[in-house]
Amino acid sequence: MATYRRRVKASFDEEQGVFMISVAAELAEMHPQTLRIYEQRGLIAPKRSPKNTRLYSQRDVERLRRIQQMTAEGLNLAGVETVLALEAQVHKLRAENERLRKRLEELEAKKNGEG
Repeated sequence: MATYRRRVKASFDEEQGVFMISVAAELAEMHPQTLRIYEQRGLIAPKRSPKNTRLYSQRDVERLRRIQQMTAEGLNLAGVETVLALEAQVHKLRAENERLRKRLEELEAKKNGEG
């Protein structure tokens, strides 16, 4: 009997929790216990299934790899926490700066249109 494979194209949001802890740990090349420790420290916050199983997103896996990179370069977890907090703050400030820049452009266009 011939067997065949049908390709299934799956797509999901980067934020959607799809990986169980064992898969996320393998993708990030870490031990599952390390992921639990990082969650306790607040470095990662996986989604939870209705049965309370941790579900990691693609973005979570990328963050785990980023943490691993920083620790491999010699940062301790306190340093990693600081770097991640500063990166989040920079991201927030850049978004706010862009919002203000667009608003300024709108006001200038309105002023020039009236004058």
